[in-house]
Amino acid sequence: MLFFVVSSAFAQAPEQSQTGTAGVTPGAEAPAAGGGGGADAALIENGQTLFKNNCTQCHSVGTDVVVGPGLRDVHKRRSEAWLIKWIKNSSALIQSGDKDAVAVFNEYSKQQMPSFAFSDDELKSIIAYIESASAAPENVQSAPSAGPEGAKAGENVGTDALGSVGGYVDLLLVVLVVVLIVLVITLLIIASVLKNYLKGKEDLTGAEQEMLERRTNFANIYKSKAVRVIVGLIVVVVLVDISIDKVMGVGIQQGYAPRQPIAFSHKLHAGDHQINCNYCHTSVYKSASANIPSANICMNCHSQIKKESAEIQKIYRAIENNKPIEWVRVHNLPDLAYFNHSQHTKVGGVECQTCHGPIETMEVVGQYSPLTMGWCIDCHRNTPLNTEGNAYYDNLVKLHEKQSKGAFVVASQGGTECSKCHY
Repeated sequence: MLFFVVSSAFAQAPEQSQTGTAGVTPGAEAPAAGGGGGADAALIENGQTLFKNNCTQCHSVGTDVVVGPGLRDVHKRRSEAWLIKWIKNSSALIQSGDKDAVAVFNEYSKQQMPSFAFSDDELKSIIAYIESASAAPENVQSAPSAGPEGAKAGENVGTDALGSVGGYVDLLLVVLVVVLIVLVITLLIIASVLKNYLKGKEDLTGAEQEMLERRTNFANIYKSKAVRVIVGLIVVVVLVDISIDKVMGVGIQQGYAPRQPIAFSHKLHAGDHQINCNYCHTSVYKSASANIPSANICMNCHSQIKKESAEIQKIYRAIENNKPIEWVRVHNLPDLAYFNHSQHTKVGGVECQTCHGPIETMEVVGQYSPLTMGWCIDCHRNTPLNTEGNAYYDNLVKLHEKQSKGAFVVASQGGTECSKCHY
C-alpha cells in the first residue's frame, strides 16, 4: 500500500476532488516537467493519472488523512528535490538522519512507505498535479448522502426507510379508526345524557316520551350517509395498504433507494477505487445468495484508512457492541421465486450490472431493474448459452439446430419452465 507521507505540518484546507484515467504505470514516459503554476495540461494530466493509480489508496490531494497525510500545498512545505528523494526511497532518507523524514515517519506510526521506480520527470508531473489541485477553488466536501435530504449524519435510519410509502398509509388508517371510535363514543355519551335528562323530567310530551322509549336502530345507522362515507373510506385505505404491501413484497419497487445506517458509497469503492464486488460480497460466485459483508471485511481496510470518520466509527461501535450492522435490504424477491446467484454469475457469466445497473456510479444503491417475472423471462429468451468447450451441451445443441433455426438460448434449456424458479 502506498504511504506517500510527506509532512506533519500541512496547511488545513478542504479537500479537492480528483479524477484520472487508468493505464499508466511506473516507468512510463512522461512529458518534461515544467514545474510550478505554468505546468502544461499534458504534464498535469499525466501526473493525475499516476497519482490516481498509485497514491489515492493512502492519500488525498486535500487535507484529509487517509493512511498518510493529505497533500494539499505540499510543494510549499517541501522542496521538489526532497519530495523526489522521499518518494523514490523513503527508507534511505530516514536512515540518513534527515530530520523532516524522521519526524514524518514517527508521526504516522512508523509505517514504512514502499519505494517507487518513477523517473524524475514522472515525479515532477505528480508534484505538478498536486500543485494544480491545491490551486483550485476550495470545495466543501461532505459524506455521500445516505438518503433523503435532512437526515442526520449519525442517525440510525435503516429501519425507518421501509415505511416511506406504507408508513403514511398505516398512519392514515390509524387516524381514521381513532376518529371513528371517538365519534361513536361521543354519540353514545350524548344519547345517554339525553335519556337521563328525560327520565328525570315529570311532564313529558309525546315526542319526548317516544324519544325515551326509542331503541337503537342499527339499520338507520347503516343507512346514514356519513357512516357510509367513513366506512367506505376506511375500506379503501385498508385495500390500498394491503395492495402496496403485496406489491412491495414481490419486488416491484424499481427505483427504491432506502437510507442506510452507514453512508456507504459504491461509487467510491467499486467505481473510484475499482474494488471487485467479490471482495465484499464473498459468496456471489459460489452461493445462491450474495451475502452482505460483515463488519470484519470493512475493517480489512478501515483499521488503517479514515479511522476518524464519523461513518467509520459506526463500524467500530458495531464491533465493540458485538451487534451486526442493520443494512436495509434493497433487492427482495418473494419466497415463491428461487434465484441462484452463482448459477448466473459463475456459470452464466452474467455481469453484476446486468441486473443491478451501473452500481459503480451509485452513491446510494437503489433497485435498477424491475425484477419481475416477465423481465426475467425476456432475458432467458434472448440470452444465448455459451456452450463452447462444454461437452454436456453438444448433443442438445445438435438436436436444437435440427429442430429450430433460432439461437440456443437459456429458454432452449428449459429456462422458461415454471419449475425452474417455482418449486
